[in-house]
Amino acid sequence: MKHLDFNADWAWRHLDTDEPLAPVTLPHDAMIGEKRHGLAPSGLNSGWFEGRDYEYVKRFTPDASLAGQTMILEFEGVYHNAEVWVNGEQAMFRPYGYTNFHVDLTDRVRVGEENEIRVIARNSDQPNSRWYSGAGIYRPVVLWTAPREHIALDGVSVRTLSIDPKNDSARIEITVETTAPGEVSVRCQPLGESDTAAGCEAESTCAMRECHMTLDVPQARLWSPDQPNLYAAHVNYTADSGATDELDVTFGIRTIEWGANGFLINGEQVILQGACVHHDNGVLGARCYADAEERKVALMKAQGYNALRSAHNPCSKAMLDACDRQGMLMMDEYIDHWYIHKTQHDYVEHFDQWWRQDLTDMVTKDRNHPSVIMYSTGNEVSETAQKRGIALTQAMTDHLHELDPTRPVTCGVNIFFNFLSSVGFGQYSDKKAAKEAEAAEKRLAAGAAPKKHKAVGSEFFNNMAGLFGADFMKTGATLPFCDWVTRDAYAAMDMAGYNYGIKRYRHDLAKYPERLILGSETFCSDAYQFREMAKRNPRLIGDFVWSGMDYIGETGVGAWEYEDYATLNIGFGWLTAGSGRVDLTGKPLGEALYTRVALEAEPGPYLAVWPVNHTGDKHSPSAWKMSNATDSWSWNGCEGRAANVEVYACAAEVALVLNGREVGRKALRNDCIAKFSCTYEPGTLEAVSYDASGREIGRRALTSASAVTELRADVEYAGRELTFVRVRYTDEHGIAKPLERGTLRASVTGGELLGFGCAAPFNKGSFVTGKTGTYYGEALAVVRGGRADHTDGTPVVLTVTDGTHTAELTIAGA
Repeated sequence: MKHLDFNADWAWRHLDTDEPLAPVTLPHDAMIGEKRHGLAPSGLNSGWFEGRDYEYVKRFTPDASLAGQTMILEFEGVYHNAEVWVNGEQAMFRPYGYTNFHVDLTDRVRVGEENEIRVIARNSDQPNSRWYSGAGIYRPVVLWTAPREHIALDGVSVRTLSIDPKNDSARIEITVETTAPGEVSVRCQPLGESDTAAGCEAESTCAMRECHMTLDVPQARLWSPDQPNLYAAHVNYTADSGATDELDVTFGIRTIEWGANGFLINGEQVILQGACVHHDNGVLGARCYADAEERKVALMKAQGYNALRSAHNPCSKAMLDACDRQGMLMMDEYIDHWYIHKTQHDYVEHFDQWWRQDLTDMVTKDRNHPSVIMYSTGNEVSETAQKRGIALTQAMTDHLHELDPTRPVTCGVNIFFNFLSSVGFGQYSDKKAAKEAEAAEKRLAAGAAPKKHKAVGSEFFNNMAGLFGADFMKTGATLPFCDWVTRDAYAAMDMAGYNYGIKRYRHDLAKYPERLILGSETFCSDAYQFREMAKRNPRLIGDFVWSGMDYIGETGVGAWEYEDYATLNIGFGWLTAGSGRVDLTGKPLGEALYTRVALEAEPGPYLAVWPVNHTGDKHSPSAWKMSNATDSWSWNGCEGRAANVEVYACAAEVALVLNGREVGRKALRNDCIAKFSCTYEPGTLEAVSYDASGREIGRRALTSASAVTELRADVEYAGRELTFVRVRYTDEHGIAKPLERGTLRASVTGGELLGFGCAAPFNKGSFVTGKTGTYYGEALAVVRGGRADHTDGTPVVLTVTDGTHTAELTIAGA
């Protein structure tokens, strides 16, 4: 089969309006440009964006060469309740907004004539998500073409049967599905090479439209997180009628096992050191670009993570490709609920009818990706405390095993919330979801929000966690009742997913000697403790922190904000959760530096400082934040104030040195963080780490910026299509100045400004206007028009100004 990019020459508008269609190139997030206001029914779930319905139209004329050919349109993601109409007739309805689906155009379009593809995407049914969903055709669209008798779409699957380290070889099985009987041949070789010594080939007859071939691969190059070697399988097919087709598939050779010896890749134990990530891409909204997904994976790997959890929906194909290439493990997750509503207009109404098909499509998408090592059937589904839900847990696990017996199945269960649900005080219920929607309708009808707002569902429990701290859920999970309402569901999984249950690990590992435990959602502050426990007990498989990167929606749940940047009560104007170890623009925070050391990716030392201008000030509460420390010693105007400093190191002892004077020294016991307080003065702040014998093993310094202020724009990440540019206030040496603030305006010539904004969790601005305030002196611009698009030397120039300072950057071309 051949695939054609089908993303250009679309047009869109709001559904049921007479506004003209506007041209658009996919992927497109229609929601990111909508109005935000305090009466938006989605409220803090989506960041107060309005929900609307949309239509997309593309007119195209198939070339005469496609006469008699099969034509299949693939949509990777349309949010949500998607309808696809072809020449005025409905061809597809797909309700879930996160699964890819296909539309067969073969007998619906006319070759040599203009045809119309019309897509309807609905998002006015608010609230329908607990986070920012985006809307519209937000992932790419592909047109697949082939002869009438061909290799089936997604019809080639590869799995590793065994590896033989002694003989440096492996055995793989390739299954090929075709639409008619015929002959199939396969040739495999390392990706991007013509090394036949490390390749293999085979032939087979597909008498029943499906054939299985076993191939021995000599000098096999195994895929692992440390060595992500990939292979290409070239499949040729000749039908009995004489029609021919071909397809290339990328795969990796690796085995996974799980049991008493832990989680094994190629026979070696791997501790999953993971991060949860949502599907949005910061200032790009929900738009899925391959470069953005590649960058996100690289950012997470740089912080010490070797695994990602796609919270709480199947990830994109581009994300899986990036994970394959970079050696990042992936736990692909299906959904945020089952049959109990979390928001009134979520997927519950379609769940019973569609979950089998949704899981089938997820597995079909994932199965050839070596990075995918586990499936999750859901997140914090309190249904697992009910008899019906326990049976459903088993049914979903069994269905996934039938589809793919090579990967384990888990489900993220909030142990404490399961107990609360069992006694009628659950975090989520159909009644609470309806109450939330009713309250939103009343606010909208009245044209004003009530003076007092009663939190329900996620908001209520997030508020409680912020008030009582991280131990609220962890300690609650230790109650005996919590075991009673989770054990049956856990028995129906390959790995028991514990959300915020670290205080149960030791007890449950002893009580259930066959149970494998996965920290499916955890606090950052538990990273060091988790790894130390996992090193001693291999049945503690891994840990996934909430969250790796900040995201839009679920506003304020993890933010640590002061009143100069935010209202301390979460309300309209808040935009992001604020709970990422990396902020919305991709900047690593102090917690990310802590993670690198806690997970033993780097020994440190690293330094981070609480904003000195706010020492002792009140901030917004959060259970998901250790602190808001950042790696800067540039706090102009704060001379003489107390400074709180964090040092992260894998060491016996660390010292803090200010301008050559030692101002503190602390031993590190049972953690890798030392906290100091000193008086701020400009200059150089150093952290020095020592081993048990007192020998210096590491040193790192932060230096204060000078009085000079400049605006700089530097390429942070350059992909094939997109360039990510960090804009900062600095001194003449490029040292960042976090207390500088300004309103920036950006423009691009020779390309397109796709997004421009800052990381502020409280932000009434927009990412699509070319205007933003800074957050601790920084902002991010994303420009389309990279090296792949400008081979003719056309210059792409970004200009950013605050009216006083200007930064200009040539991205591509002359």
